[in-house]
Amino acid sequence: MQSFKSASILRRLLQNSRLVSQSRSFCSVSSNGLVDEPESTVLVEGKASSRTAILNRPHVLNALNYSVVDRLLKLYKNWEDDPAIGFVVLKVALLNGITMGGGAGISIPGTFRVATEKTVFATPETLIGYHPDAGASFYLSHLPGYLGEYLALTGDKINGAEMISCGLATHYLHSAKLPLIEEQLGKLMTDDPSVIERSLENCGEIVHPDPTSVLHRIETLNKCFSHDTVEEIIDALESEAAKKHDAWCILTLRKLRKTTPLSLKVSLRSIREGRHQTLDQCLIREYRMSVQAFSGQITNDFCEGVRARLVDRDFAPKWDPPSLDKVTDDMVDQYFSRLTAFEPELELPTQQREAFT
Repeated sequence: MQSFKSASILRRLLQNSRLVSQSRSFCSVSSNGLVDEPESTVLVEGKASSRTAILNRPHVLNALNYSVVDRLLKLYKNWEDDPAIGFVVLKVALLNGITMGGGAGISIPGTFRVATEKTVFATPETLIGYHPDAGASFYLSHLPGYLGEYLALTGDKINGAEMISCGLATHYLHSAKLPLIEEQLGKLMTDDPSVIERSLENCGEIVHPDPTSVLHRIETLNKCFSHDTVEEIIDALESEAAKKHDAWCILTLRKLRKTTPLSLKVSLRSIREGRHQTLDQCLIREYRMSVQAFSGQITNDFCEGVRARLVDRDFAPKWDPPSLDKVTDDMVDQYFSRLTAFEPELELPTQQREAFT
């Protein structure tokens, strides 16, 4: 279920979609599938005082593109101005499957997020020379302890029960019950969030992470990922692994060594800044970071990561810089610098509403 603050994220995603399409020749990635028929990318169901938006690109796991974001933005604007509509259901917010990237960006900020036994959440952007975006530095930085840093840097996956435990999801139910909850929500005549919440709770289930969950390692995780630099985080993990022969620390080190050195430093700083910023401020900053990543002026890591994991699939990227000690402060700072006059900053409708904190 979505509040209309998602429109802000859609504006940001829409601008990023344009950037992606403009930079395709630079990245040497095929542009096939970037554009769909707008009406077919998002289907709409109208029920009582609600509207349901359904992403309709199953052949690409409902990945967002320009057409999807543009269509959602127009729908949200129309629904926001319609007094007959009390609430909106974005079926991505029924997290019954892969929830990553832009899909997480347009669902996690919603008022309610429903996870199931099929939910898989991750922010794996550092694996392709990028950084968690679409508001990720806001919601990851607000997770318990330093879990957000861990998820951002390693790209590790968590399931529906873990999402409930850490607050990324608000309700959990078995996927077999999804048709029932959709039916119940469709009958509601309300704009009162408490009424919607009661309906979700009536179908919800109590679940707990299994014994192997990273959430059961939160003490060690906090001890290691609370450090100020990526180098110190790695040193702490190596120390714990040596002292205790800790398999989790060894596995985490292995994950970090697969990721982009520059992206690790950029992503850590992004999460740390997100702790003290509103969602709007995070979106504006992440937009600057994305422009820098797409431009190739600092590094070609983004295009190299896409090539290695998604195009050639040799899984042997050649990162530039190749190691953490070669990543300079100036490189990291440039990701966070204001854009030039030729690259307009992201504009959000902050005059029309309060900032989200």
